[in-house]
Amino acid sequence: MNNIKSTFFKYVSANILGMIGLSCYILADTFFIARGIGADGLTALNLAIPIYSFMNGLGLMTGMGGATRYSISKGTSDTTVRKQIFTHAFCFALFLSSIFLFLGATTAEPLSRLMGADADTLGLTTDYLRILMVFAPFFMCNNLLICFVRNDGAPQLSMLAMLTGSFANIVMDYVLIFPFGMGMTGAALATAASPVISMFVLSAHFIRKQNQFRLCRIRPSLRRITDICALGSSSLIVEISSGVVMLIFNLLILGISGNIGVAAYGVIANIALVLTSMYTGISQGVQPVISQCFGRHEYGNIRKVLRYAFTTSTVLAALSYLITFIWAGPIVSAFNKDNDPVLNAIAVNGMHIYFTAFVFIGINIITATFLSSTDNPGDAFFVSVFRGFLLVIPMAFLLSFLFGINGIWITLPFTELLVALPAVYFIRKTLKKMPL
Repeated sequence: MNNIKSTFFKYVSANILGMIGLSCYILADTFFIARGIGADGLTALNLAIPIYSFMNGLGLMTGMGGATRYSISKGTSDTTVRKQIFTHAFCFALFLSSIFLFLGATTAEPLSRLMGADADTLGLTTDYLRILMVFAPFFMCNNLLICFVRNDGAPQLSMLAMLTGSFANIVMDYVLIFPFGMGMTGAALATAASPVISMFVLSAHFIRKQNQFRLCRIRPSLRRITDICALGSSSLIVEISSGVVMLIFNLLILGISGNIGVAAYGVIANIALVLTSMYTGISQGVQPVISQCFGRHEYGNIRKVLRYAFTTSTVLAALSYLITFIWAGPIVSAFNKDNDPVLNAIAVNGMHIYFTAFVFIGINIITATFLSSTDNPGDAFFVSVFRGFLLVIPMAFLLSFLFGINGIWITLPFTELLVALPAVYFIRKTLKKMPL
């Protein structure tokens, strides 16, 4: 690739903006639900998000895995293979989303109870969860198309689709919650409509006939699907780890501070989702560049892209922590409809501790994507699963037992730091295999 620096900023800037926009789906719900419904609505939203994260993560797994293999295959001239990759990914996404659709239509209330909803929040959680799960085909296919369009040389269109969907969600949130008075149902409908609008924007890539991928007749291949899942597994873990952390933290905080603590954590977690999306944007932005360079054996460019990515991540981590530390009070107040001093105190203290994790989060997310993009799915899975499950769960129980709610806030930065150590080792090991 010529001028690798401009290529890096072209893809990364578009994807950071797009991912921030995409993450605002839930943040907009958080804000308008907080102002229009109150603490019970916030709690219900926070209880439903882990299911949404899992659904969204499976869509990203299929999209990122398929698009990574598609991009690596550009090193060859076999266009038939690329069409087969897309078709397998698309059909698998439809299969997975149909399961969520069925469960949402039939078991939303039991799922809400399982997530921790009580008599005060059960109806609100059920309403929100049912609608999101019924719209699963749109969420997952939108994630798939965003990844493939980005890897097909159109990062700006992917960004536009994500931003348009997010803006539409914000507008519809306000309209459906306030003028129409639809409460949680309105918030869910606004979020569910967003991927539909995003897919409409992405359709321009096909209408203009700029796409190099399309559906074709295939013989289903378990090997192909397994390969897609392996390459996309780190994206799945990155996405659902936030849901797993929320689920565990919700249950622990309920026992320590009750619903008001969960509502405070809901504010922190949803702001964290937006800030984390910056690092996801960097990683998804460098993925097409690294994959294509890897397929063409341009190892020097891979090293440059990785250096640019870590530098950008570190700068953003420092800025985001500085801003949220200084203005934690006003930020929390925007989501605190009733000006509850307990909610405010818990959330402000939590932000000051919890958000120290961002510098390590950036390292770990970018590392996992780098490893997948260079066809090292096993190492990528190790990094992702340790930061998502194997460390955070036992540490959350241990630290909350020792330090109460402050132990909850310490858990994330501590575990992300521990994961960053093997992550750096895997990077060095992978780069040593690439000739200078």
